Amino acid sequence: MSQTSRIITGQDEAESLQALLSNKVYPYTVAIRDGKHRTNNQNRLQYKWYQEAADQLQDQTAEDYRAYCKLHFGVPILRNCHEAFAEKYDRLIKPLPYEIKIEYMQEPLGFPVTSLMNTKQKKQYLDAVNAHLAGLGVLLTDPEART
Repeated sequence: MSQTSRIITGQDEAESLQALLSNKVYPYTVAIRDGKHRTNNQNRLQYKWYQEAADQLQDQTAEDYRAYCKLHFGVPILRNCHEAFAEKYDRLIKPLPYEIKIEYMQEPLGFPVTSLMNTKQKKQYLDAVNAHLAGLGVLLTDPEART
């Protein structure tokens, strides 16, 4: 049986849930989260920063920076506010050696972290990534700058 995931937000919630339930294909798992789901702009910015770090420091790939940031900044944010994430992370990933944890954060496995965040959590994550990479001397794109 294939499994699909859909994010339902805003005005379409009741309509979408009604359509989903009318299909009468069970079981369903529904997760209700506070806050708006992360934005595409936030997503693009994080990947841009990983690439800027890789290009400027030339010591790791963008994917290496992504994995490091997910593990060191994203995991603590989600563990503090997402019970299901905390349970799964603590059971499956936490007991593993550090090198394996980093591998799990990378593609092709890509243990979900930032993809589960809402905009507030993602802002907190981006602030931490910015502070870390800037602390390493990386000149990062300023999302507030207008050209």
